[in-house]
Amino acid sequence: MTANGTSETGCRSEVRPANNTCSQRELSVTASVISMTVGIFSNSLALFILAKSYNRIRIKSKASFLLLASSLVITDLLGHVINGSLVLFVYGYQKKWENFDPHRIVCTIFGACMVFFGLSPLFLGSVMAVERCIGVTKPIFHSTALTSHHMKRLLGLTWLLAALVAVLPVLLWRPYRVQSSRSWCFFHMEQPKDWLDVLLPLLFSMLGLLALLISIICNTLTSCTLLQARLRRKHHCRGTSYHIEMICQLLAIMLVSCVCWGPLLIYVIILSTRAKDEPASLSLLTVVRMATWNQILDPWVYILLRKGVLRKIFRLFHTYWGSKSHYLHHWQHNIPRSSVETSNSGAGPSDCCCHGRPLPDTAIRSITPEPLSER
Repeated sequence: MTANGTSETGCRSEVRPANNTCSQRELSVTASVISMTVGIFSNSLALFILAKSYNRIRIKSKASFLLLASSLVITDLLGHVINGSLVLFVYGYQKKWENFDPHRIVCTIFGACMVFFGLSPLFLGSVMAVERCIGVTKPIFHSTALTSHHMKRLLGLTWLLAALVAVLPVLLWRPYRVQSSRSWCFFHMEQPKDWLDVLLPLLFSMLGLLALLISIICNTLTSCTLLQARLRRKHHCRGTSYHIEMICQLLAIMLVSCVCWGPLLIYVIILSTRAKDEPASLSLLTVVRMATWNQILDPWVYILLRKGVLRKIFRLFHTYWGSKSHYLHHWQHNIPRSSVETSNSGAGPSDCCCHGRPLPDTAIRSITPEPLSER
């Protein structure tokens, strides 16, 4: 979300600093509305594409992946709707929490939603990475143990874990606090009272970093397995095409999560473990704004990295490099005859290729002379 750390001066004053404050607040509200609109549109479009693919898919392993991916997009969509509405509500009351939230009910809901919709995409991304890693490395175990019923139960446990972390401050009587910008609520980060105020944000950050680490390890193992299978030609292109599509999406999700959420998770740890009199080098709101881009970029992974789009990209690369190889082949055939005659009389590499492709085995056998014992 976008917000600024300005004061509560009204927009009607003619004093210049107040006018600057008002313009900054209007800019923040406009940016919040744009971010919310783009996020809702992107996630709705991605959800439509995933639902269409889920209805047409016949591969059981990919159906499980699409179920998790659709759940991730739905979570991002709800995060934009709920958190964006709370931001606009706070700005509508000019960030005067004492007037509209004297009992801190809205702040508690706001902080819990920030934590829940922050951890849920990270947890779902790691679950998707583990599911694909098992599906590629242990396909028999995946087909027998990870059924549709088990995947739905795992999905519910993932949301339950994120919800438990979100309500933990309320259960421990450490409610969420209004941050310095007065536009959002989060953990008690400034001058914590005791070890619980330090433990709660550390738990949030460590769980998020653990989810990112699991995603990196599983996606790396899956990519190496698929690459090894391709090099050894143990799987046909038809059998691994949907695996490659999913691993491209997982790698993109992992990259987006690391870039968007990595600074916030690390900075929360720094703020929680620093000395009380040590000044903060970066605004917490800045890294929170970076994290919100994760919910905007995630759906575009499924919109852009589909099999049809990837096929068009590969065709463009093949056309580009194919034209270069065609020009090189044409240039080699236009070499003067004398320069060819000065080379070795044996068959060179160009004699065994046809437009960059090797001749069939039958053609090579017909050229090879028969042994004397068979004559």
